[in-house]
Amino acid sequence: MKRRRLRVVVTAGPTREHVDPVRYLSNESSGRMGFAIAAAAVEAGHRVTLIAGPVSLETPKGVKRVDVVSARDMLAALREHFPLADALFMAAAVADYRPRTRRRGKWKVKEAEGGEVHLPLVRNPDLLASVARRKGPRTVVAFALETSDGPRRALAKLKAKNADYIVLNDASALNARSTSVRVLDGTGEVARWMRRPKSVVARHLVRLLG
Repeated sequence: MKRRRLRVVVTAGPTREHVDPVRYLSNESSGRMGFAIAAAAVEAGHRVTLIAGPVSLETPKGVKRVDVVSARDMLAALREHFPLADALFMAAAVADYRPRTRRRGKWKVKEAEGGEVHLPLVRNPDLLASVARRKGPRTVVAFALETSDGPRRALAKLKAKNADYIVLNDASALNARSTSVRVLDGTGEVARWMRRPKSVVARHLVRLLG
């Protein structure tokens, strides 16, 4: 039986939250998992839009790529592309906070009295919750990187974000070419792949779409 060709949106990589023109807050995400999912989805015959944070990775063949920098940039791209999609893989590692104010010029940190500086932060919007709240029949696959109490926290996130599945991994996946993941739905664990190349895990994840 021929599979239905779906419109799939994938997010990948970190976001950068700028302090000034040369400094920013970010994280260790390489974007490899999201890019692997995008490639696997095209391989499976789907139409793919990849919303990518600032990473140095080649765009998979056949994928439409949208480059973004900040969490708010990524949210704007999601709001444009998710309404037209059948499925979303939210693999990006989005910064939870951003500087309250982005300075126009370089921050003269060394001139601070006493060598101590303060950087007020504000919370970024919750991208997944924002778009999945009214997802309707779309399939949403969330990701969770946890270092303790992973399954409980992942299930709580799945329910809070209105996702269908959540992919749980740990810090060993950061900047690595392989990963170990547990996939959960609302009832608990449904699959587990240990120490597999991200390209292999990506193919398994795309099969969740049916």
